[in-house]
Amino acid sequence: MRALKWLLFVVVILGVLFVVGDRAAVSYAESMAADKIRSSQGLEKSPEVSIKGFPFLTQVAGRSLTEVDADLGGMSASADGRTLRVEKLSAQFHDVALGSDYTSVQSAASATGNARISYADLTKAAGGDVKIAYAGEKNGRSQVKISPNVPILNSLEVTGSITVSGNTVRLRADEIPAMCRALPACQSTVRSQTDHVWKLDQLPGNLKLDKVVTRPDGISLTASGHDVKLPG
Repeated sequence: MRALKWLLFVVVILGVLFVVGDRAAVSYAESMAADKIRSSQGLEKSPEVSIKGFPFLTQVAGRSLTEVDADLGGMSASADGRTLRVEKLSAQFHDVALGSDYTSVQSAASATGNARISYADLTKAAGGDVKIAYAGEKNGRSQVKISPNVPILNSLEVTGSITVSGNTVRLRADEIPAMCRALPACQSTVRSQTDHVWKLDQLPGNLKLDKVVTRPDGISLTASGHDVKLPG
């Protein structure tokens, strides 16, 4: 009986040591991954990386990680000298393949991403004292309310649509009011303030934008990809 108790004690101790070693290894791997993502994506600071699944060491031995999540903070996209700030960018990579050295990553079978743009940042990116606010959805299109700055017209307001494709975010006025179309150069002035295209060249793993939804507190973007190539 005493021998059995000692055996159980040894098993428990070894189990604890394995768990401690496993958690230490995953913490080290998360730190290395964060540094590699920061350098490859040109980020100002290292992102928060979380490697899911237990045990970690057996995943490494099989050279395949179940899931790796990364909180990348924010990023920016420029167009015509105006910068669009994207905040709260995160990505989730599934079935991540490790290289033969067990320290580098090669690809992920699939990945998803999420990001948010505030109306304040969208307004700033539009420039020219333009104001942009929430306007819900119509016919499946995410819409915003745009107030251009046209001195000869007071309180001009148009409805605009936001669409995404690949790495591109587009903002465009759905229709210019008749009173503006009747005035010389008014329509082109309004279009210059309401119609914009921004390319998000820093999407992790070359994810592609596939959906945009306008919400009262901001614009939500989702992205996805399959057989995603990963840096480092």
